[in-house]
Amino acid sequence: MYIPDIELQSPAAIRQFQAKELQHLLGYLRQFSPFYKEWFALHQVNTDEIRSIEDLVRIPTVTKEDLQQRNWDFLCVDKSKIAEYTTTSGTLGKPVIIPLTEKDLDRLTYNEYISFSCAGGTDEDIYQLMLTLDRQFMAGMAYYSGIRKLGAGVLRVGPGVPSLQWENIRRIQPTTIVAVPSFILKLIAFAEEHQIDVNASSVRKVVCIGENIRNVDFSLNLLGKKITDKWNIQLFSTYASTEMQTAFTECKAGQGGHHHPELLIVELLDEADKPVPPGTPGEVTITTLGVEAMPLLRYKTGDICQYDEAPCSCGRQTKRLSPVIGRRRQMIKYKGTTLYPPALYDLLSDMEEVKEFVVEVFSNEIGTDEILLHLAPVEESEDIDRRIKSYLQAKLRVIPQVKYCGVQEILKMQFPEGSRKPVKFVDNR
Repeated sequence: MYIPDIELQSPAAIRQFQAKELQHLLGYLRQFSPFYKEWFALHQVNTDEIRSIEDLVRIPTVTKEDLQQRNWDFLCVDKSKIAEYTTTSGTLGKPVIIPLTEKDLDRLTYNEYISFSCAGGTDEDIYQLMLTLDRQFMAGMAYYSGIRKLGAGVLRVGPGVPSLQWENIRRIQPTTIVAVPSFILKLIAFAEEHQIDVNASSVRKVVCIGENIRNVDFSLNLLGKKITDKWNIQLFSTYASTEMQTAFTECKAGQGGHHHPELLIVELLDEADKPVPPGTPGEVTITTLGVEAMPLLRYKTGDICQYDEAPCSCGRQTKRLSPVIGRRRQMIKYKGTTLYPPALYDLLSDMEEVKEFVVEVFSNEIGTDEILLHLAPVEESEDIDRRIKSYLQAKLRVIPQVKYCGVQEILKMQFPEGSRKPVKFVDNR
C-alpha cells in the first residue's frame, strides 16, 4: 500500500509544507487569475503578508455563486492548453465548467491512485465501475485513470442494470465495486430474487461514492448496515467534489476520509468564516494545490462536515473528515427544528414500508419551509399509511406532508434527463 511521505509527517511539518505550497499558489494567482487579481485588489489583500496557513483568514472566502457567475474569470491558462472540459453536477444550481490541462489530468490520476491505495487497493485487484464515464463527469474518468496507475484491472460496466452487473461479476470475478451505495441494495435485492449467493461472489470491497454510509461518529449508518447485514464486504466511504479535484477516502480503519495535504489545504469554517475546532461542524473550504487551469483559493463548498486530527492507526498524520452532515444551502427550518436532507434519507431508508422516496422542500404562504415526502410504499393501504406517519411522528416529532406515488414515478423524479446521480432532494424554495 502506497502512502505519500508527507502524509506520515507530523502536523507541524505538514503545515510548513503547505505554507510553502501556498506561497507558490498566491504568486500564480497574482500573475494569471483575472478573478483573484481583482479579488485581492477589491479586498486590499497584500498576499506577501500571507506566510502561513493561519494567515489565510485574512483573505475573504469565495462562494459557488462567484464561480457560477464568473466561471471563465477563474481560468489561469490559454484555452489552447485545456485538455478536458468537465462540469459540476449542478446539485446546488447552474453547473460550473471545470477545465483541466494535461498536468491537471496527471494530478487527478495521482489523487485517485493514492485514494484507492488508501482504501486497501493493490495491483492484484479488479475494479468494477458501476458509474458513468461520460456526461462531463470528472470522477468517472478519475477513477479509471487512478486504477490504471495502481496497476489493477478495471471493468467499465456503467450505472444501473443489476442483471448485467451480476453477469460481469460471475464472468470476470472483480474484487472491488465502485458504486453509489443505494445501488448496492438493488444488487442485493436482485441477487435474492435470482438465488445468487452474494457472499459466494468474488467481491470483497465497495468504494462508496455520492452517498453517506457512516454517521458522524464513523459508525455505519442505516444504509451501511443494510448492505453489510446481507453482504459480508468492507465498505470504504469517500468524499469529493469536482471543484476541489481531490478526494477524501477512508483507510481500512474506517475512521473518516483522509486529507491529502500535497493536493489540498482544507479549512472547516463557522458562519462567521472562522475555523472550527475538531469535532465541531463547519463548512468545508478548500484551497487547491498543484492545479494549473482553474485553481481555487478559500472556496466554500457548501458541505458541512467535522474533522478529527488525532493520528490514525494506519500511520497517516493527516486530518480525517466526517461524512457530509448536510449542505449549507439545503438546511431546512421546519416547525422549529433544523434538518438536513441526509437525516431524512436515513429515516426513510430504514422504513420497510417505503421502497423509494424523494424529499421536496418548498416555501408556504408565510415564507417558512414545508416538507413534502414523495413515497413509493410497498402497498397503499390505511395500515401502511398509519405506520409510516407514526414512524415519522416518533422520529421527527412532526409529520411532513406525504404524497404516495408508484415506483416508476419516483424513479423518474430521481433520474431526470441529463442527471449523473440520483436526485433525492428537490428544493423549490
